[in-house]
Amino acid sequence: MKKLLTLLTLGALCGCMPQNAPSSLSLSPVGYDSLAGWKQEDFTSLMPLLRDECHRLSQLPPETVLGGSEAITYGRHAADWSNACAALATASDARTYLETWFQPYEAGTEAFYTGYFEPQIPASLTRGGAYQTPVYGRPRDLVRAKATNGQMVSGRWVNGQFAPYYDRAAIDGGALAGQGLEIAWLKSPVDLFFLQIQGSGRLILPDGGQVRVSYDGRNGQAYVPLGRLLVQDGELPADGVSMDSIRNWLEAHPDRMMSVMERNPNYVFFRRDDGNLAQGPKGAFGMPLTAGRSVAVDRSVVPFAMPLWVETKLPYGAGQPVTWDHLVFAQDIGTDIKGAGRADLFTGWGATAQSVAGNLHAHGRMVLFLPRPPADSAAQ
Repeated sequence: MKKLLTLLTLGALCGCMPQNAPSSLSLSPVGYDSLAGWKQEDFTSLMPLLRDECHRLSQLPPETVLGGSEAITYGRHAADWSNACAALATASDARTYLETWFQPYEAGTEAFYTGYFEPQIPASLTRGGAYQTPVYGRPRDLVRAKATNGQMVSGRWVNGQFAPYYDRAAIDGGALAGQGLEIAWLKSPVDLFFLQIQGSGRLILPDGGQVRVSYDGRNGQAYVPLGRLLVQDGELPADGVSMDSIRNWLEAHPDRMMSVMERNPNYVFFRRDDGNLAQGPKGAFGMPLTAGRSVAVDRSVVPFAMPLWVETKLPYGAGQPVTWDHLVFAQDIGTDIKGAGRADLFTGWGATAQSVAGNLHAHGRMVLFLPRPPADSAAQ
């Protein structure tokens, strides 16, 4: 599997995601004049992003299914984008191009937004000193197979029988030691835990160099939100769960942190990624993620490549959340991103990106930009 496992988000950490997010999509056409902040958008920065999307779409066979609900009548297949992408080649103004070739449709439900980022973590490529926590590559005996119910599951073969793969406690206990799977070493198992939640990260080496590691599979065990466990145990208040509060609790209880983290049996494996560090990691659509422009969606509801207009508020600093109205692109998926109106915003890397992603859990509006069929765009 080469897809990036996107952030399970604050909602997954605390188990506080909306439980009633509709799985079906209802669309209503709206005008561009109904989009708050549309005229103030940075259209100049959108042109290279649109061209990159079209380049990616051109690499796919025309019959490729991009995903999406059946409510989306045009835009679910790569071929549906051919005319819009051909027109982009001679377009000079992103606003005129979008208004000509795309029809906005309001998602028929209130949107809910969370965020994810690419963490920067001190690490070493060799074991020694403070660097004692291994980052494991994908084990050779980890395989995928079809269960009796038709679902694909992860596990391993044991004496001819398919069995669940080792859980977090077993791996922490040395189940994979001695196999040469270590691709780096971290200072803390808490760092590893949060790296696994994000699905990719930048390892900052002792000499100042950087190495990116990206998702390369997981053990197939269920994900159990740590925040929810700590609330149930009376260790954190229900309204006080965040990435920071969970990390602070773990680091303040070194005698209990391993046993608490091991109550989440899910375990993520990585590969070294030699991609351009000036860009974000690749998302599931196969494109480098762009801070503030890439989102993870439920692919069964929203297809890859779809432009989305987002109206919400972002938590910058300690002040009140700031109004945020921008065009983004569906370029990733997330284990816990399910249902209509759900999206996970990629915020980039660094301290600000971490802060925004860790505290973003906001409602808002979502508008899908469906490519117009050729006849409609000609009339427009």
